[in-house]
Amino acid sequence: MDNSILDLFTSDQVPVRGMEEEPVPEPFWKVSDKETDDSWPGGGLRRYPMLYVGEGNNKILLIRNGKIIWTYSTGSGWEYDDIWMMSNGNILFSRQTWAGEVTPDKKIVWKTEAGPYEEIHTLQPIGIDKVLILVNGMPPRLMILNKHSGKIEMEHELPYDADAGVHAQFRRVRMTNKHTILVPFLLQDRVVEYDMDFHEIWAYGIPSPWAAVRLQNGNTLITDEKEKLTREVDRNRNTVWEIRLDELPEPYRLFDSQSCVRLGNGNTVLCSRGNNGESPQLVEVDRDKNVVWAINDWKNLGPCTAIQILTDGGIPEEPGSCER
Repeated sequence: MDNSILDLFTSDQVPVRGMEEEPVPEPFWKVSDKETDDSWPGGGLRRYPMLYVGEGNNKILLIRNGKIIWTYSTGSGWEYDDIWMMSNGNILFSRQTWAGEVTPDKKIVWKTEAGPYEEIHTLQPIGIDKVLILVNGMPPRLMILNKHSGKIEMEHELPYDADAGVHAQFRRVRMTNKHTILVPFLLQDRVVEYDMDFHEIWAYGIPSPWAAVRLQNGNTLITDEKEKLTREVDRNRNTVWEIRLDELPEPYRLFDSQSCVRLGNGNTVLCSRGNNGESPQLVEVDRDKNVVWAINDWKNLGPCTAIQILTDGGIPEEPGSCER
């Protein structure tokens, strides 16, 4: 992300609190005075500028040069699961009961509400003006919305189990650079790729896939929440790389992992809720599974469901450009 964009968040025009901001409740996690120190690999929060969100924290954090330079709070309730800073600096996010777009000067410029018995956990910018959204519901609906006109430009129902409820149906959906749709079915134990006519063109069976990312090499990076692993598979469904959380050395071992990010240098970042303050929030590993960065900071941060590393390559609103 261009530095001039990040400078917008510290402008004199940015209010301490936006007109639609709501105070967040007290932390539900164990708050510790301990922060990641220089003995930990990677340099702590100084390593990358990034967006950082976590389930239940209800506060978007923007981190730069090792400090939280901007926040946006959305009150009580659950939960942040997906977030994007676009190339114009606006931040697009899902908030379970609604999704929105906020400017650096803390103005909500777009918002859509989930309906009764519906939830929104995942979205993706498709250009500056459109957004891909999966609405958990009965039935779940995958849509492309034009944020300016309000027009639904594509809509399709997805398979679901009516007895399983809506909350755990889906978390992360992505349009690829081939303009196919990659959908992890969290309850149905498989990842499915659809073409734009919603014909199934590829599928992979794996327990509780929370996130699936189509990498630029054509492989798919999948976070398996049940088995506590992240696996890269090729088009023939062969495993080409995998890390299990129990392979991480103490004290860097994550309690769980949800989203995953493949960086331009080939390293992988795993994000964790952190067991309510008992475990680290994120870890970066290289291809040999060496820990090159880890964060365990419950003084300044909360759970880490998702991050966007703002120095990594790619145009966020160009499908498949960012491997996250």
